[in-house]
Amino acid sequence: MIKPEALKRGDTIGIVAPASPSFERTTLIRSVKLLEKWGYKVKLGKYVTRVHGYFAGSDRERVEDFNAMFRDREVKAIFCLQGGYGSMRLLPQLDYDAIKKNPKIFLGYSDITALHLAILQKTGLVTFHGPSVAGLATEEILSDYTTRYLLKALTKKTPIGDIEPSPQNPWIWTITPGRADGQLIGGNLSLVTASLGTPYEIDTKGKILFLEEVEVEPYHFDMMLTQLLHAGKLKDAAGIVIGECIKCTPNEFRPGYYSSLSVEDVLLELLQPLQLPTIYNLPIGHGNNRATLPIGVMAALDATTGRLIIKESGVS
Repeated sequence: MIKPEALKRGDTIGIVAPASPSFERTTLIRSVKLLEKWGYKVKLGKYVTRVHGYFAGSDRERVEDFNAMFRDREVKAIFCLQGGYGSMRLLPQLDYDAIKKNPKIFLGYSDITALHLAILQKTGLVTFHGPSVAGLATEEILSDYTTRYLLKALTKKTPIGDIEPSPQNPWIWTITPGRADGQLIGGNLSLVTASLGTPYEIDTKGKILFLEEVEVEPYHFDMMLTQLLHAGKLKDAAGIVIGECIKCTPNEFRPGYYSSLSVEDVLLELLQPLQLPTIYNLPIGHGNNRATLPIGVMAALDATTGRLIIKESGVS
């Protein structure tokens, strides 16, 4: 694995938008002010404020910004504006040689999962599954929990250690007890599933696989998890961590009258028969508290006690 250098006060953070644009124009302004308040310089991608339908600019513009930031020696870290949709369209055009020759922190989540998987596959660079720039401008997301894990992951050369439960939603469900060690890999379920059959297909063999999702009905969640099951990606894993699945309920949801399986039912039916250490509900997705995970480092999963332990620093 290749590790980027730890982020230091005074370093320059580049901001790119490989997927969708932010809805509010002031989102970027507020986020930049926060990063500057933390002691960092900020450099915006040339096209970071562009809007092309549900994309933050054309494919050419978005990939040009992405590659330019990795080639820029002044930039020490690259943060993504937000997820949404569009990252997968860029994968064949990424300059993987530049990424490998200029390793630096790369941060994002949700749709950015596609970029994390491709970068790991093609270069071996450790990247970071964590809050988007847009999230930094949202007070309810920029909690003490989110801030603590973000700065610990990007600025400290010591391992993160335990990923604690969310203070607002602190229960962890052990689906299958047991312990496993392995390289950490994963991201958003939709994007992980979409990688199958492509040159950027996720490799889960002997690894700790983490998955999260947002606003997907249980049947759709079931379909994607079943596809990973049929592709052998679940049984190949050493252990499985399911993060918070925000708003993953039926569209016609009546709590007093259950008319559908829940996501928890789906997880129990599909994952428990694998007999792999498996837990559910760590804050690693779209919730208000978001832990930053270094993808590609060694981790330990103690499903019996509901703990995910990051054993290796993601930065050098």
